[in-house]
Amino acid sequence: MNINNISNKTANIIFAVAIALALGFGAGMYVQSKNASTSSDLHVSETSKITDAQFQPFWDSWNILSQKYVAAASTTDQQKIYGSIKGLASSFGDPYTVFFPPAQAKIFQDDISGNFGGVGMEIGMKNNQLVVVSPLKDSPAARAGVLSGDFVLSIDGTSTADMSVDEAVSHIRGPQGTKVKILFLPKDAQKPIERIITRDIIKIPTLDTETKDTNISVIKLYSFTSQSPDLFRTALRQFVNSGNHKLIIDLRGNPGGYLDAAWDMASFFLPIGKVVVTEDFGTHGSPNVFRSKGYNVFNSSLQLLILVDGGSASASEILAGALQENGVAKLVGSKTFGKGSVQELVSITPDTSLKVTIARWLTPNGHNLSHDGLDPDYPVTPSDSDMKAGKDAVMNKAVEILNAKP
Repeated sequence: MNINNISNKTANIIFAVAIALALGFGAGMYVQSKNASTSSDLHVSETSKITDAQFQPFWDSWNILSQKYVAAASTTDQQKIYGSIKGLASSFGDPYTVFFPPAQAKIFQDDISGNFGGVGMEIGMKNNQLVVVSPLKDSPAARAGVLSGDFVLSIDGTSTADMSVDEAVSHIRGPQGTKVKILFLPKDAQKPIERIITRDIIKIPTLDTETKDTNISVIKLYSFTSQSPDLFRTALRQFVNSGNHKLIIDLRGNPGGYLDAAWDMASFFLPIGKVVVTEDFGTHGSPNVFRSKGYNVFNSSLQLLILVDGGSASASEILAGALQENGVAKLVGSKTFGKGSVQELVSITPDTSLKVTIARWLTPNGHNLSHDGLDPDYPVTPSDSDMKAGKDAVMNKAVEILNAKP
């Protein structure tokens, strides 16, 4: 088990959308500088399929609204055009394909550059409803009592009905020290709860370690950052030096992060060439298969369990799915969130952009992570009494499973 010989890897800038810290997160977005105006061949080939008769209803609607809408004079032609593109993007039915007019484009660029204040929770979309994927450890959201699975009903009095993930993020983020009022409907609750949360500069936690029952090592991963592989390598070295052969990787509440981090971590456990994840472009290109780099530092004596829940998303699902389907680990907990798509940010004009879902992540067995996440091998649903008593039923079950083995 030679951990010291593993070289450092620099993570690619590949991350997803929708963290209300508000930073793109979760192994799912390519930030490109490509401008759509350079793709003239695409414009010609696609628009040539649309006839004047097919497009006539658009112009009829434009004219009727301009002539009859009571406040038509307050809306510029440019605003109408931007609104039309937003509607076009939303017609694909994908919550992560979004057009950004100038103001939102700037906010999004600030977000992915890390220049923001927020509340520290990732949000996503389930059944056309905004939902909390996970609050980050020690974040304002976590301290306010926000939990994975809480639905987001309104932000500062504005209903989130028909609001995209990115629009919600733009409402939630703001200057450090300011407050945002969010109405949540907790999972399985009948009444909503209003929480007033003070924004802060979010420090993204990465990793903690501990030992259970003297012979079980635990690595708790909070996110997949560019520093995660080095920290994970150090934690694995500590595990090896402990003499233990039983390991728990806790991915509960981990919304994801850099793809390269998940890819690197999976490679610690898999022989070279084993599939970690496949980036599937459908009919638009050949799949991109990410295979283990072959660190493979453990032998058959390793007993590995991975803890997951509804807050485990994207890069967490890539790592968990790779180790589960390659027969290296069993999953304990509840079904994961199911965020397995890849977005590309394309400049439309110098001050507008379009975020487009261009691919989806598939597990080694071809499972589409976006469909319904990952199912645990050992399902555990903590009871209300356990949670009130501070008992960790999922961790306790994992310890029980490992202690039952020699």
